[in-house]
Amino acid sequence: MSARLLRPRTVAELVQRRAEPASAEALAVSGPIVDAVRTRGETAVREYAERFGEIAAGGPLFVDRAALDRARAALAVEDRARLERVAERIRVFAVAQKRALGAVTVTVPGGTAGHWIAPLERAGCYAPGGRYPLPSSVLMTAVTARTAGVKEIWVASPRPGPITLAAAAIAGADGVLAAGGAHAIAALAFGAGPIPPSDVVVGPGNRYVTAAKQLVASRVAIDMLAGPTELVIFADATASPATIAADLLAQAEHDVDALPILVSLDQALADRVEAELARQLAVLPTAPVASQALAQGGVVAVASIEEGIAACDALAPEHLELCLRDADVLAPRLTHFGALFIGSAAAEVLGDYGAGPNHVLPTGGTARSTGGLSVYTFLRVRTWLRIDDCAAARPLIEDAAWFGRVEGLEAHARSAEARL
Repeated sequence: MSARLLRPRTVAELVQRRAEPASAEALAVSGPIVDAVRTRGETAVREYAERFGEIAAGGPLFVDRAALDRARAALAVEDRARLERVAERIRVFAVAQKRALGAVTVTVPGGTAGHWIAPLERAGCYAPGGRYPLPSSVLMTAVTARTAGVKEIWVASPRPGPITLAAAAIAGADGVLAAGGAHAIAALAFGAGPIPPSDVVVGPGNRYVTAAKQLVASRVAIDMLAGPTELVIFADATASPATIAADLLAQAEHDVDALPILVSLDQALADRVEAELARQLAVLPTAPVASQALAQGGVVAVASIEEGIAACDALAPEHLELCLRDADVLAPRLTHFGALFIGSAAAEVLGDYGAGPNHVLPTGGTARSTGGLSVYTFLRVRTWLRIDDCAAARPLIEDAAWFGRVEGLEAHARSAEARL
């Protein structure tokens, strides 16, 4: 009997199998590249782009806004309309998120305090362009940044094709760097040629992109350090085996290190999903990649809803689908996930491709401590304080002076008391 495609696993086993998003090997490879770009700028970026076959010797490294507009105009009308429709859904969702934040003013002794919300000035957005170019990531990152109010946005993507360039135009990017990998991340972070140093660098990428993001994180903000993509499907006997298999394979075809997991309340369902995986793999063009990824994942058998919820929360996956009879009722009980898909109709791929919420999400259990990319990634909370009446502010001033002396900072105390 041949081994199962989706093997029985425990939650502890799956958690233990997680790899660091930036391995020692990736950091060792990316470190010299990042340093070269930091010190030599465009010259180093060009050297690496030519070495890795991203551009021809002496070929164009930067694509300006006019060229992006030409790419958009040249795109087939139906393709352009589809990109614009998805971009608008992302924009509408980001606008709604932004409206959830607002200026705050509170009264303090003798005056007022508060905060304003301000966008970052410059953003660098990375979109993979290797085995599977992802123009959807251009929209997810750059549309969200522009909606936040970012003034200057550059996209980096290796060997960008017409649809990637058109997506950059539709997203409102100022230009595209035709390079990828660690040298592209360093160029976005430190600046190179017409690209100014960014205030934040965002977007998914391979292990070398992730390592470079870790290396530049002391200089610029980053969205997250994301590892291999993940999908957990929590299902009961009411779920469709064919649909579950299709969803698992959609995640598995990303990369051989992807992590597709079924948390099943029903052993018969797990067996039917296994049969469906075999049937669908037989006619899937990406089967060589997907079958390897299936071997990384597995099936977690649970005996109750409570046990299943505990398993999902322990895994804290990037994507979590609830293919359950009472998905709406159970959804609020789930705590740790990057994005939640409630009910069998809410396919994870609909989130990937522009339902509105972002597809740049935390992996490797980091959903326990952070959320995905959103309009908030590009915003800052700026606090302020105004004192109009120093006499009324006496309690505030005296408290500050007390703290200064408690902490051994006499000049702090005297600075506060100078207002009396």
